[in-house]
Formats: sequence, C-alpha cells, structure tokens
Amino acid sequence: MTTIDHSKLPTFDELPAFKNFPGCAWGVWGSDDQLGTINLLTEEVVKRAAQEEIRTGRTVCLNWPINFPSRPVFGRKIPHIESRNKGDPAVNDDEIYLNTQSGSQWDGLKHFGIREHLMFYNNTPDASMPKGHFEFPDPNNLDPQVLKLGIHNWAQHGICGRGVLLDMVKYFTDVEGSLPYDPWTSHAITVADLEACAQREGVEFRTGDILLLRVGFIQKYYAVSQEDRDGLRAGKHKETFAGIEQSDDMKRFLWNNHFAAIASDQPALERWPPVQGKPHMHQTILGLWGMPIGEFFDLEPLSKACAELGRYTFFFSSWPLNSLGGIASPPNAAAYL
Repeated sequence: MTTIDHSKLPTFDELPAFKNFPGCAWGVWGSDDQLGTINLLTEEVVKRAAQEEIRTGRTVCLNWPINFPSRPVFGRKIPHIESRNKGDPAVNDDEIYLNTQSGSQWDGLKHFGIREHLMFYNNTPDASMPKGHFEFPDPNNLDPQVLKLGIHNWAQHGICGRGVLLDMVKYFTDVEGSLPYDPWTSHAITVADLEACAQREGVEFRTGDILLLRVGFIQKYYAVSQEDRDGLRAGKHKETFAGIEQSDDMKRFLWNNHFAAIASDQPALERWPPVQGKPHMHQTILGLWGMPIGEFFDLEPLSKACAELGRYTFFFSSWPLNSLGGIASPPNAAAYL
C-alpha cells in the first residue's frame, strides 16, 4: 500500500479527469490499491475515534433485519430464510438465500463502474473481472483476477472510525415543521441541505469520517400499508427515491471533506432515478474514488439515541462478509456512543 500524507490529499478540482468524468482518484493510494477511501481509516484515526466517541457504553445496531424489505427493489431476489430440523431431536439449522443488496448493504468496488467506458476503480476493465460461480477448494491457490476489488478487502481491513449522522428527517421537521419531501419520490438532497443540518447539529467534519444520512425511507416503510410496501417493487412508488443530488458541487462536498464511506437509509444513496443527462453518482463515488456506498441502513434507533444524547458523532464499526471477490455485503454495522 502506498503511504500518503492524508493532510495533503488533492482537492476534487485538483484530481485529474478520466475521459469525460472529472475527479478521478485512481492512483492516489497507488496503482494496485483495492481499498479506496478506506485507506483513510488508519490506526490513528480508529484509535482517536474510539477514545473520543465511546463515552456511555451505549450501542446501536444499524442493520435492518435481512427479511426487509420483503419485496426488494430493483428486481432483486426475495430473501428466503428456512429453518430445518437436522434429523436429530432438538437440533436445528437454518439456510439463508439472499441477494447481498436486497436490504442493508455496502456496495463494493465491483458493483458499479464507469458504465459508458466499462471501467471500474483504479483502471480495472470490466472485461478483466470473471463472472459466474466460483469455488475455492485450495486457500493457497486463489485466482487474483477473481479476487480483485472484492468486498473481502474491506472485510479484512474493517470499516471503523468516527461516524457522523446527518439526520435530515429531524432537521427538516424541526426547521420547517414537517418533511418537505416524500422519501419514496425522486427528490434531491442538496449540499446546502447537508451543510445546514451539520451546522444545526454542531458537527464539524474531519478526514476519515463515515457519513450516515437519515432521509426517511425506513421511517415511512413502517408507517404505510402493506399494499404501499408491495408497491415499491411494482406499483406507483416503483424505483423513485429521495437521495443526494447528482452535481459537481456534491462531488466536491464528499471528496473535499474526505469521508471514508457514506451510507443512508434509502434504497439508493442518490436521487433515483438520476436527472436526465446527469451521470449516476455511483460512477464517481465507487468507480473513481473507491468509496463505499451504504444503503438501507436502519438509522431509526440511532436517530433516537443521538437526539437523547444531544450529539451526532459516535464510534462506528462495520465488518462486511469476508466473501472472496464479493461484490457487496450486508454491513454488520453498529454505533457506539
């Protein structure tokens, strides 16, 4: 891994372009890097976060049960969880079949590339990444092409550091009296919105923060009818969601604050679908920067805890599935206050 002084990282506008995409961070941590912005989570960053943020011993789960949503969006496989008796008295197993992006998830570096150029993080051609079913009978003989950019890199490093919650639902409700948008419609959260929320919470960002955005999807999921929930997959709400805007200003905000990762409670971190003519933010965040994107994080209990304690920073830990060459993973995430 290339050693870099993180106090001297280039700004977004100092980064080179990749063809028609500005802000390409390939090579910032070396030509062979497979961690991306997780490189920002150094031992010192983790140590400082743990020392400063774990004050009460209170812990909060950030994972929605893998059963939800019961009808995943974007056509993904419905979770199948089956309990079985092993054939012996009072001995049971369960078997779980799920798409790693059906619920709470990290999008890994193999999930979303620069689509028009068929490239992934750090100049990795889509054609160079094998597709299909892989078995690993010999742990001493692993195919590096299958492993490249796999989620196991983050799993073996850990995604741990200072977490920051921007509770957009609470912010808008406090300031405007109600939420001025429907989380299940295509609405853009702007940089100005994020900065105003951070200011109201008294949050000052620092390099390596893990940014969590509560936008309102899960809160609404619990409040509506089953008909509306089912309609997410095929109905009036199908695949329209609030999220961060697709803009160069948003790219500058995310890169220049040098977040290690970003996640929200929405099915897509970014406004969905994107505005016509605007490239997906996934392409920049994952493909150009190598920054983890979290979606469907359950931030309801964390929102309550932060409001009760009057602070919106905490120690964050996440240990994704150690799936060799994996594309995505449930986050196995928690906040420690």
